[in-house]
Amino acid sequence: MEITTEREDLLAMVADQRRNFLFTVADITDEQAATRTTVSELTLGGLVKHLAGMQRSWIAVVDGTAPAEYGWSDLDPDHYRMTPSETLAGLLDDFHGTCAAFDRALREEPDLDREVTLPRYPWSPAGPTVWTVRHILLHIFREITHHSGHADIIREALDGASTTARMAAAASEGQ
Repeated sequence: MEITTEREDLLAMVADQRRNFLFTVADITDEQAATRTTVSELTLGGLVKHLAGMQRSWIAVVDGTAPAEYGWSDLDPDHYRMTPSETLAGLLDDFHGTCAAFDRALREEPDLDREVTLPRYPWSPAGPTVWTVRHILLHIFREITHHSGHADIIREALDGASTTARMAAAASEGQ
């Protein structure tokens, strides 16, 4: 039996959720990736973009380069949408690169208990918010799982594809 550290266990859980999310966006066209299938503004391409951007912003929080505060005007209005100038392939390249950078940053972090002050957002509670790096890693896990559920619904409405069926097929193929 292999013994792993808490950090490797947490990163493995995040990697598994990313993999499951990618099953949901596999084998679709740019047009499908940009299509809204619910009353929400969310699209599959937009979710790929959001999950990459979200991880990138948390890298900046962990490494201390994030701004202290964000206002509404600092936020990308197309954060959850795939724009006409974007391609799914480009968004996926960015997603994979950002995931690798996030994992590298967390592996190089000397102390998961280190406290960092989060940027202030328009929806932040009053006063400073301080999280540990571990909390940030768990938050990333929650964000990916949360938006994977959105992606499942969008994909099922788009073409009936089942992420669970894709996961089962991959598991039976030893992937």
